[in-house]
Amino acid sequence: MKSTFDAQGEVLLVTGGANGIGAATARAFAERGGTAVVFDVAPAEDLDDRIEHHRVDVSDREAVLHAVDAVLDKHGRIDALVAGAAVQPRCDVVGMDAHTWRQTLAVNLDGVVWCCQAVLPDMIARRSGSIVVFSSGLAHAGRAQAAAYAASKGALISFAKSLAAEVADYRVRVNTVFPGVIDTPQFRAANPSGGEREHWAATTGIGSPEDVVGCLLFLLSDAATMTGSTLTRDRAFAQEAS
Repeated sequence: MKSTFDAQGEVLLVTGGANGIGAATARAFAERGGTAVVFDVAPAEDLDDRIEHHRVDVSDREAVLHAVDAVLDKHGRIDALVAGAAVQPRCDVVGMDAHTWRQTLAVNLDGVVWCCQAVLPDMIARRSGSIVVFSSGLAHAGRAQAAAYAASKGALISFAKSLAAEVADYRVRVNTVFPGVIDTPQFRAANPSGGEREHWAATTGIGSPEDVVGCLLFLLSDAATMTGSTLTRDRAFAQEAS
């Protein structure tokens, strides 16, 4: 079945979109006629000229508000937000320093809050919008040396559900996605050894960033009539089918 998603005239903001799932989503949105804007501290290595890139640290509330205002001034609207910016340090709880803990929450949790605060007034005024928040299976399962990351992703589930309830009357939808194990720069940094990657390949399969795009385009589209929901993509399709 062919996709019928049409983004003509719509503006999507993707945080953490310089590579990985965010970049794949921005490219797919642009291919469907929409305007894709990326916020990321990383350079736009995986993006092309169709995609607008802003160097923004989402943990900096004032920087986010300023950058969103610039997007609104230029494009007049923001129809959707995919909040994917995250860091995933590996460290034991006993040896974790305060900076690592605070920075993980500042990017993964605070960054989502600041971006939602920035885009929601426009969405509420137009009584239309979709926000997709990235969580992780580690929010439920946990993992050694990933407590800060898992905690931030667990908090996002509760945040997204609460925000969905707040803005439902304005016809703004807020949903969460669990993308599964995906081969991204962040995944490779968090799983540097071949043995770790072999473990994930054997247990869940490892998908590509493009494998998640369909889930995200659905949640951004009018076909997704739900809010406060979680879409879980558990396994890599090729692994499941083999």
